[in-house]
Amino acid sequence: MLDQVFVTGRRLPGCRAGDAIPPVTVGDMTEIPEQIEAMPEEEAGRQLEELYEEIERANRAYFVDDDPFLVDAEYDRKKRLLRRIEEQFPALKRQASPTDQVGAAPAERFRKARHSQPMLSLDNAFDEEDVFEFDARVRRFLAMTGDEALDYVAEPKIDGLSISLCFQDGRMVRATTRGDGTTGEDVTRNVQSISEIPSRLDHAPAFIEIRGEIYMSHADFHELNQRQAETGRPARSYMNPRNAAAGSLRQLDPEITRSRKLRFFAHGLGEVSERIGDTQLEISEHIARMGLPVGPLAELCDGPPALLACFERLQDARSTLPFDIDGVVFKVNDISLQNRLGNSSTAPRWAISAKFSAEKAWTTLQTIEIQIGRTGALSPVARLAPVTVGGVVVSNATLHNEDYIAGLGSDGLPIRGGRDLRPGDRVQVYRAGDVIPKISDVDISKRKVGSTPYRFPSACPACGSEARRDKGDAARRCVGDFVCAAQRVEKLKHLVSRKAFNIEGLGGRRIEEFHEEGLVSDPADIFRLREKVGDGERRLADRHGWGERSATRLFDEIDASRVISLDRFIFGLGIRHVGEVVAERLAAYYGSWEAFERMLENAEDRAGDAWGELNAIEGIGATIADSLVSTVQDERTRRIINDLAAELDIQETKAPQQVASRISGLSIVFTGTLEGMTRAEAKARAEAQGARVSGSVSARTDLVVAGPGSGSKSRKAQELGVRVVDEAEWAGLLEAGNPE
Repeated sequence: MLDQVFVTGRRLPGCRAGDAIPPVTVGDMTEIPEQIEAMPEEEAGRQLEELYEEIERANRAYFVDDDPFLVDAEYDRKKRLLRRIEEQFPALKRQASPTDQVGAAPAERFRKARHSQPMLSLDNAFDEEDVFEFDARVRRFLAMTGDEALDYVAEPKIDGLSISLCFQDGRMVRATTRGDGTTGEDVTRNVQSISEIPSRLDHAPAFIEIRGEIYMSHADFHELNQRQAETGRPARSYMNPRNAAAGSLRQLDPEITRSRKLRFFAHGLGEVSERIGDTQLEISEHIARMGLPVGPLAELCDGPPALLACFERLQDARSTLPFDIDGVVFKVNDISLQNRLGNSSTAPRWAISAKFSAEKAWTTLQTIEIQIGRTGALSPVARLAPVTVGGVVVSNATLHNEDYIAGLGSDGLPIRGGRDLRPGDRVQVYRAGDVIPKISDVDISKRKVGSTPYRFPSACPACGSEARRDKGDAARRCVGDFVCAAQRVEKLKHLVSRKAFNIEGLGGRRIEEFHEEGLVSDPADIFRLREKVGDGERRLADRHGWGERSATRLFDEIDASRVISLDRFIFGLGIRHVGEVVAERLAAYYGSWEAFERMLENAEDRAGDAWGELNAIEGIGATIADSLVSTVQDERTRRIINDLAAELDIQETKAPQQVASRISGLSIVFTGTLEGMTRAEAKARAEAQGARVSGSVSARTDLVVAGPGSGSKSRKAQELGVRVVDEAEWAGLLEAGNPE
C-alpha cells in the first residue's frame, strides 16, 4: 500500500524509459465498435432523449446533491454514447446538450461565485485509437509532423471533487466548486478547515488560482462510515469516497467538514498574475514548493506508446493506492503549446482523460422484438434473461438492424467473427454508456441443435404494410406512414415531448390511451381534445386515473402550448433528419411559418432559387432538404400539418445578438493553405470572436480568407462580389479585436 504522495515528475517503481510496452486496455478498447452508423434514426432519437434525461439527473445527483446513482464508468460511457450519436445524427442534437455543458448548476444553499476562467471538463479516451487520435489531433492543430518531439505528462485522475483555490499575496481569499463550469459554490470557510491546504503559501505570485481535487482516502472513508453507524442516530452512509468527500465539503457547519479528514491534490492553474513555469511539470513543482500537495505518480511521456504503457502501469497499481482513481489524464507538457491549442466550449484541446474498463456479463437472448418508430424504421430489440452488469440489472439490448443481427457491421464487414444472433443464444452483454446495452459476443458452442437464423420481417408487424429497405439505408421502414398506428402514436409522442410542444401531463401512456379510444388520431386532435371528450374537464375528471385538478391542468397545458416558437413547431413535426438543431437553423433563417411554408411550396420541384437557398443553409444539405420537401409533397401529411398550424399561434424568430468584435456575425470561408496557423486554429479563433465559419461560398458569405492554392471558392466569391482577403489581412482583423 502506498502511504505517501509522490512529487510530480517521479515514475512508478520499475518504470524506465525504453521499457517494452505491455499489452494495454484503455476503457472499452476490447469491445466491438459501436454501430452508431447503422442505428435507425428513431432509435437514435429515443436513446438521445433517454440519455439527456438521465445525464441531467446524474449531473444534479453528482455535482449538487452528492448522491450519485451511477458509477463513474457508467456515467462516462453514457456521455460518450451521447456524443457519438450526436455526431452521427447532428440534426437530433438539442441546443442545451450535456455534451456542451460542464457539471451542474450550483446548489442554492451556498453563495454563488463566478470563475474568472471557466473550469472545463476533459474529453475522454476509451481505447488505443482514441489516444493516438488525440496526439494526431494536437499535431494537426499545431501543424507539427509526426517526427517532431512532443512531450506529454501522464498523471492519475483522482476521483474527487474539483475545486478552485484563489490566493492573494499568498493568502487564500476564495475557494469555489466547479459548479456548471462558469459559476460554482463559495465553500471558502469549509476549505479553510482542511489541514492539507495551508492558509498562506510560500513563494507565491501576487495572485494565483490553483485547481485540484478534494478527496477522501480509503481509510478515512471507512472510518467515517463506521463512525456514522456507531452514533446510534439516523446518519447518512456514503456510497464511495468521492461521494463522501463532496458531501463533507458541502456541510453548512465548517466544523463538520473539519472532522471529516478531507485531503487535496493540486493539478493545474486558472488565472495567475505571473508565469510560474514553462511546462506542466515545472508548474507542479512550483506549486509543491509553495506548500500544496500535487498530483501523485506523474510521468513524462514522449508519445502515445509511452502514454499507453503508463496507463497500464497505473491501472495495475490502482488497487494498491490509498485513494480512488478512475483513469489517467494526458496533458501536453509545454505551456506555450497549451495556450496555442486553447479550449473548445467544454474541454481543453491539450488534455484528455483515459478511462478504465467497463464490465461484461453472459446471459441468454430469449427473443427478438421489433419496435416501430415515428419515421417507420423497424428497430429490433433483444429481450434478455435479466443479468447484473456493473451494478445495473440488464434485461434488453439494442440490435440496431437486420445486418447487425446477421453479424455484419455498417461497412458490410463481419462483426463478432461474422456470427449471427438467434433467440436462445448465450450472449455477452456490456454497458459502454448505453441506455440500451449492447451484445459484444455470442457463444456458438452453446447454441441449441436445430436453431435457425432469425428472419427479419419484410412487412410491418403493426399494420402489415411493406417494410422497405432503400439503397444506402441501414433500416427497413414501414411505408404505411399515418396509416400505421404504431408510427402515428410515436409521432404524437414526439409532438408533445419536452423539446417540442412540452405538454406536461400528456406523456406516452396518455397518448396511447387517447389514441386507442379514438380521441387523438392526428396532431390537431390534441388541441380539440376538450370538445372531443365532451364537457371538457368534467368528463375527463370522471375517467379512471384522472381527477378534477389533473384534468384542468392538462387543458391549461394544452392551451398554453398553442403559442409556440417556430423552431419548436418545426421540430415537433417529427420530420426525418430534422432534429432540434436543424429546426433552430431553419427557424433562424426563414423567421416565420409563412416564409418557411412558402419555401417548401416553391422548392417542391427540387430546382430553382428556393431549393438552392434551402440547400445552402449551414448544416442542411441535400438529404435534409429532400426530406423536408418529400414530407409536404404527401397530400395527407400536408393536410395534417396545415390543420395543426391552424390551431396554433406560431411565433416569429428574432435574430440573435452577436458578440461584439470586428468579425462578429460574419459568415467566413477559409480556402487554400494557411501558413501562419492551421485551419483548425483559424476556425477556433474566428468562432471565439463571434464569427460563423462555413465550408462553402454563397451569396450570404461575408468574407473569404484565401491562402496559396485557393481555387474555385475564391473565383466564386469574386463572381458573387464577396470580399476576399489574404492571410495577413485576416491576421490584422483578428488582432484588431473588439471595435473601439
